[in-house]
Amino acid sequence: MGVSEDLDLIDKLTHQLQIEWEKFFAGADKKPPNELKGKLETLIRRYAFQEMSNNADRFRYQTLSTRYSTFAELWAKRLRAWEEGRPAGLHVTPTLAHMLHVPASSVGLAPTGFPVAAATAHSAPAARPAALGEVRVADPARDKTAVRTLFEQFVAARQAAGEHAAVKIESFEQLIGQQTTRILKEKGASAVEFRIETKDGKVALKARPLR
Repeated sequence: MGVSEDLDLIDKLTHQLQIEWEKFFAGADKKPPNELKGKLETLIRRYAFQEMSNNADRFRYQTLSTRYSTFAELWAKRLRAWEEGRPAGLHVTPTLAHMLHVPASSVGLAPTGFPVAAATAHSAPAARPAALGEVRVADPARDKTAVRTLFEQFVAARQAAGEHAAVKIESFEQLIGQQTTRILKEKGASAVEFRIETKDGKVALKARPLR
């Protein structure tokens, strides 16, 4: 089996593992899907230190492995909460605009459609927290896979932080499109790098223009 086929399998197994974990947390399965988890992680580790001559394969592997890491962190936290008998979080439905935060310091201006997190306007600068993942978008219409990956990482990060409000992919894609177009135009950038960060239990989406 070649690299492309293995990447297809990683994608397929990740989606399958999502379903199996949800079945477990819903009580439909008695045991967590550790066997499938081990199979997937073995496949991901196979290419962790392997050089890939094909840039598309390398980018796809990085995207898939980052997405899995985000989900794995979420599942681990939910499992701990389940074992300790703690609720995973409250289910509420605020608008998407109140869930997305792109601090103005990342791009120099407050982005349209993305409210600036209040902490960035009044707090002293802090060390950059570890990013869950970074996704580059040059054209939202063409980079749909990248935008979907960013959406999945964003949702998983929110769930891991105990924020379970529903987010619609259509609204997310629209806002990312508006944000990317604005930054490309105002900053003369060739692409926009979106990064998901979790700080003090809050999930933020930051944008940085790339020359």
